[in-house]
Amino acid sequence: MADYDIAVAGAGAVGVCTALWAQMRGHRVLLADPNPPGSGTSYGNACTLATYACLPVNDPSVLTALPQLMFSRDSPLSLSYAHALRNPRWMLSFLANCRAAPSRRISAHLAELLSHADAGINPLIEAAGAQDLVVERGQLSVWSTAAAAEAATAGLERRRSLGVPWRELAPDEALEMEPGLRLPVKRAVHFHAARHLRDPLDFITRMHQAFTALGGTTLTAAVEAVSASDSGVALQAEGQSLTAGHAVIASGAFSGRITGAGTEQLPLGTERGYHLMFRDEAQRVTRPVGWSEAGFYAVPHAQGLRLTGTVEIAALDAPANPRRLAYLARKGAEMLGALPEPDSEWLGFRPTIPDSLPVIGRSPQSDRVIHAFGHQHIGLTLGGITGRLVADLAEGRQPNIDLAPYAADRAYA
Repeated sequence: MADYDIAVAGAGAVGVCTALWAQMRGHRVLLADPNPPGSGTSYGNACTLATYACLPVNDPSVLTALPQLMFSRDSPLSLSYAHALRNPRWMLSFLANCRAAPSRRISAHLAELLSHADAGINPLIEAAGAQDLVVERGQLSVWSTAAAAEAATAGLERRRSLGVPWRELAPDEALEMEPGLRLPVKRAVHFHAARHLRDPLDFITRMHQAFTALGGTTLTAAVEAVSASDSGVALQAEGQSLTAGHAVIASGAFSGRITGAGTEQLPLGTERGYHLMFRDEAQRVTRPVGWSEAGFYAVPHAQGLRLTGTVEIAALDAPANPRRLAYLARKGAEMLGALPEPDSEWLGFRPTIPDSLPVIGRSPQSDRVIHAFGHQHIGLTLGGITGRLVADLAEGRQPNIDLAPYAADRAYA
């Protein structure tokens, strides 16, 4: 008999959601991570349950604006050329998916998954007793130039066609809604169905506490290798050996480092993201506000104001880029007025596949190994539904969502 029914490698938002779903279903579950639950990339996000986020980073506008995005001091994108040269296939696949037809296909698949996000996360909010952390004020997106406002029309209509609700606001309505804004508002849209969390780390901590209270086991070690057979999976974790009926790979950007899981050859890259925290400035906004051209959010967090976002394509082990932090500080002041020195700064690693879709499903190598990573910017949003789908797969159930678009052996370009 295996030590556990299900072993989950990775204790970020996706891993903890998966472990809690499986434990709620009555399984014997192990959650393994060398770090405290939620302390990695899931810690520093934009706090938003972004059910509207069906437009991928892969967009035709990237192709036309690529020189400006790469070289402008005010670009929300930063690219390490050395990293790009070492990973040309990933970069070319990413750009191929920026063409109109692939981009529309990707947005449809993301919208389908996001349409189930609340159904996946709401039972976990209840199980964790985290209702007090959930704020229902929607998300506000603003554009500060007429050209960008006009260019946003196609994407907004695409969202609407895919079932994402939003409401157009006059500029003065947006400023009445968020009087702390200091940038010129040429267009504003309120995604009124979105929610945000006062503190994502607190939420993940409470989910982990619920998991433990239900009998779940936590191992403070990194899963380094798995070996599947017809009867189960053997796992190696920092010198420890254990067995499980199924192993779930939910280690985010580090999933490719687990040997034997069928992840090593997948095109798993990293979009590095940054945030700054300002302890006494949370009142600057009352909900997540995204400045679209600048590529970042201002978010009211339980611990203060968080400025978070941008995209840096670089290696996992590259040092933090001070220019990205300076960009957030500079643009944050443009958005909200003068800010004090930040109290803390952070770098995280969004796990990114070049088609902007997560990998969810059984490994091509073995049905005993299940993949659950690559959620890019929306791991917090999709963690609950991913966890429910993984539990279904481990139980041999047919999920109510077609997982073919998220399969590991799909075509990536």
